[in-house]
Amino acid sequence: MRERVLRNGIRKSNRTGVDTISCFAEHYTVDLAEGFPLLTTKKVNFSAMLYEVLWYLSGEDHIRNLRQHTKIWDAWADAEGNLDTAYGRYWRRFPSARWNPETKAYEVEEVDQIGKVVELLKTDPHSRRMVVTAWEPGNAFGSKLPPCHYSFVFNVSGGRLNCHLTQRSGDIAIGIPFNLAAYSLITHILAREANLQPGLFSHTIVDAHIYLNHIDGLKEQLVRTPRALPAVQISQKPLDELLFEDFSLVGYDPYPAIKFAVAV
Repeated sequence: MRERVLRNGIRKSNRTGVDTISCFAEHYTVDLAEGFPLLTTKKVNFSAMLYEVLWYLSGEDHIRNLRQHTKIWDAWADAEGNLDTAYGRYWRRFPSARWNPETKAYEVEEVDQIGKVVELLKTDPHSRRMVVTAWEPGNAFGSKLPPCHYSFVFNVSGGRLNCHLTQRSGDIAIGIPFNLAAYSLITHILAREANLQPGLFSHTIVDAHIYLNHIDGLKEQLVRTPRALPAVQISQKPLDELLFEDFSLVGYDPYPAIKFAVAV
């Protein structure tokens, strides 16, 4: 994907003031049976990614706890640490409006989408309705940073749990490696919860882009030969009881990190 965008990308301006080269609807698939897909051609901060995933799964709508471990979301939160588009809030507490014919009014209830998926994985694993969304239009259109990776779907085939992620906008140098690792980890977590094996992770990025000031770093990364993938180990605990200490990364031997500036 990196090579395709570098070769075929069209230059575009955007809200950050730093132009990109961009391609439409890029896609890739990895098999999680071949190892945990944490990039080896540059060091990726596994700890920061793990803290972010646990924050998503907590359902928190602020970063006051998260910012003790990583500054990933600091640029988009307010002074009190509140985040108007917090993924986990919508994953675990999505506001659903239902019409009540008796009161002739809409009533709002919160839906735990992750909880519903886990329930289906255990009771109806071949369901085609295991969808989680972070896109709530009223929030997203007024948000400082609407959800980028906004919807994902689980599918069970042959005892393996597959995940497909759809992303409206993806920064190939910084964001996509984190997204790949994060959703692969979530697939591992839910597979373990439902007594399944991790399967395929599939990812579609509608606007896959490279910032112009990332091009040299990506070219350096592309000449590095990928190394063997690591493995991830997770404690046998219920999803909502998992802590940072319940995860371990085994056999990660990456090349040195490459510094990429974050466009805000």
